[in-house]
Amino acid sequence: MKRPRHIDHLLQQWPYDPNSLSVRLVKGADGREVLQMRVDMGLLQLETTGRPDGERPEGHDSYLDFLKARELEKGSFQLSDDQCNEVDREFMQMYHRRICWLRLEYYRRAVIDADHTLALMDISTRLAPDEEWTATHEEYRPFVWFQRTQAHALAELEESGAEAAVQAFNSGLESIREIFVQHDIEEHFENDELVQRLTGLRESLRDEYNVGSTLLERLNAAVAEEKYELAAKLRDELARRDVL
Repeated sequence: MKRPRHIDHLLQQWPYDPNSLSVRLVKGADGREVLQMRVDMGLLQLETTGRPDGERPEGHDSYLDFLKARELEKGSFQLSDDQCNEVDREFMQMYHRRICWLRLEYYRRAVIDADHTLALMDISTRLAPDEEWTATHEEYRPFVWFQRTQAHALAELEESGAEAAVQAFNSGLESIREIFVQHDIEEHFENDELVQRLTGLRESLRDEYNVGSTLLERLNAAVAEEKYELAAKLRDELARRDVL
C-alpha cells in the first residue's frame, strides 16, 4: 500500500490558532528532540542545536562559523549576493527558534540564539557589500536586544532572584542605548517603544518583588555623587557576590 505523502493527519491533530504562538518540543523515533511551530499553512520543524534547519554550511555548524573561519583565513572580504542570501536565511531561522524558546520559557537557550544573531549582525556588517544592505539588518538590532533582555531577565529571575533580573533589564537597556548613541539618535531613546516596554517590565518586577535600588544602581549613584568611600564598600560587596 502506497503511503500518503501529505501531512493532513499532523495538521488535523494540531489545529492552527491565529491568536497564539503554537510551539512544542517533541522527540522522534531516533530519540532526537526537535522544535515544532504550527503556522497557518502547515508547520515548521527546527533542530535544537546548530543550525535550525540541520544543515552544515561549508562543513561548519552555522553560517556564522563559516564566515568567521573565512575572515580569519582571508582577512576582510565582501559578501557576494549568494552569501548575503545565506546570511538572511540564518537570520530568519534563528529568529524562529528564538521565539520558540521564549514561548516554551527556555530562556537561556533564547539568550544563546540572540547572541548568535547579534554576532552574525556584527560580522555581516563588517563584510557587507553596501550600506543599504547593512541598514536593512541593523534596524532590527534593538529588537534582538529587546528579546535577549527579556530572556536574560526571566532566566535571572528563575535562577538568581528579582534583583538580578532588574540588573539584567538595566544591562540590556544600556546596550540598546549604545545603539542609539552610535547612530546619533540618543534623543529618541527614552520614547522608543521597545525601551518603554522593557522599562515597564522592569518596574513591574520591582513592584511585584519589592526590589528597591540594586547594588549596582547604588554603586553607580555613589560614583555619580562622588561618594567614593561608599562606592568602594559597594564594589567590595559586588566582588563578594561574584565569588559566591
